[in-house]
Amino acid sequence: MKRILYPLLVFTLSGGFTACQAQPTNTMSENKNNPLLCDPEQGICEIPSAMTNTAQTHVAAGPRPVKITYFTDPICSSCWGIEPQLRRLKLEYGQDVEIDYHMGGLLPDWSYNSGGISKPSDVAHHWDEVSKYYNMPIDGDVWLEDPLPSSYPPSIAFKAAQLQDPSKAIVFLRIIREMVFLEKRNIAKWEHLAAAATRAGLDTARLKADYEGQAQIDFQKDLDLAKRMAVRGFPTLFITNASGKQDMVYGFKPYASFESSVQEVFPEIRKTVYEKDWKSLFGKYPTLTSREFAELSDLPFAQAETLLEKLVKEDKLIKLMTKNGALWIRK
Repeated sequence: MKRILYPLLVFTLSGGFTACQAQPTNTMSENKNNPLLCDPEQGICEIPSAMTNTAQTHVAAGPRPVKITYFTDPICSSCWGIEPQLRRLKLEYGQDVEIDYHMGGLLPDWSYNSGGISKPSDVAHHWDEVSKYYNMPIDGDVWLEDPLPSSYPPSIAFKAAQLQDPSKAIVFLRIIREMVFLEKRNIAKWEHLAAAATRAGLDTARLKADYEGQAQIDFQKDLDLAKRMAVRGFPTLFITNASGKQDMVYGFKPYASFESSVQEVFPEIRKTVYEKDWKSLFGKYPTLTSREFAELSDLPFAQAETLLEKLVKEDKLIKLMTKNGALWIRK
């Protein structure tokens, strides 16, 4: 099969920690401003050349009144940072909101050198820093012990999972994110992707076949869509109603920003009251970080952690500890 060629994309590894950045197809030397230098007052990192395309592509809402077109990447630390917000959004507004996941292609390879970031080991300290900023466990040592050469293999694997079962694909994405951010596993390797597929209930043989075929085409379609919609970083979420009214959430934002955008495009939306006890939450999400549990249970962070520790002692949860925080797992 003919292999597809991808545009060059890079990480944002300085300032603000609000978004992981996509690099346009022109070379770094053509930009007068380094896209890795962020504006701390605005809280975003913009690529000057990406801003010249002001055309917007509106994505029509699906069967539900609100559709969120979400551009992300398996190794985007800012995307990991908004997992608590997205999980709460699904619980409170999932009956009216559909989230459509698209891969952005954050790291094609390491054939660039900019802003002091030229090799995997340069990322390790950055991940440890953003872990503290987002209060989400991230262990940067994967970039020292078994660094990823590219984020394309896990991105294509996600597209292959979508071909089988969109719901299981979301579970698969969560598993590979836990693998790379907490377990320090190189999710560009097929052995880890296959293990994640098994845990997500996917057919690994079919996943492999789709990975080598249709999923590559679908991944390229995601990259093309991101370009048409002038996506310059991740996470980027376009919130659209049935009539085409659209709002956008760019980068790491508090839950209120996501809720406000949904309400802006669909004022009639109603919030679902969900059960916030630990058993109900872990029944919905079998793994939760401390910040996720605090967000979903509406408990102060310290109180949430005290409860989680108590549940471990009572043999009701398993605690996976990393150097920058814990993951709590339903038994």
